[in-house]
Amino acid sequence: MARIKGAMATRKRRKKTLKLAKGYWGGKSKLFKTAKEAVMKSGQYAYIGRKQKKRDFRRLWITRISAGCKMNGMNYSTFMNGLKKAGVTLNRKMLSEIALHDEAAFTALCEKAKAAL
Repeated sequence: MARIKGAMATRKRRKKTLKLAKGYWGGKSKLFKTAKEAVMKSGQYAYIGRKQKKRDFRRLWITRISAGCKMNGMNYSTFMNGLKKAGVTLNRKMLSEIALHDEAAFTALCEKAKAAL
């Protein structure tokens, strides 16, 4: 019985890695060993980046809400505490959009938060 060689599987695996490394600088896009290292590292960066994206957006939303609160004579923490006591359940993303695009509605929310405290 003939021995089965792994050339096809090996070539397929290497082509897949080199395809992922397409566009990388220098040997990282052409040499399998360096391409494999670069692809592994880029995968780690991508994984970390997906977590950081959530943090970055939350920080942006809080900054926008805080700026809107300061215009209405409050700070962020008292505003959020007031909203919680008033029973307003809007998330930070929506609050930041309201603060950015509809100042009158955000002012009304600030008044509601002040009244609840």
